[in-house]
Amino acid sequence: MTQTIKYVIKYKLDGARRWDFAQMPDASLEQAKEALRKIHGDDAEKISDIQVSKAL
Repeated sequence: MTQTIKYVIKYKLDGARRWDFAQMPDASLEQAKEALRKIHGDDAEKISDIQVSKAL
């Protein structure tokens, strides 16, 4: 079983700053994009400026 850690993903969607939490195995950009795709569906294509950090 892979251990997951809670991360906060900061990003812009249509120019508006947003953030979400996600359980991911690592802080890679690919993992963050996949998590945001699950949250936002087709709107994930409009996301930019993605930053990932460990949640407190």
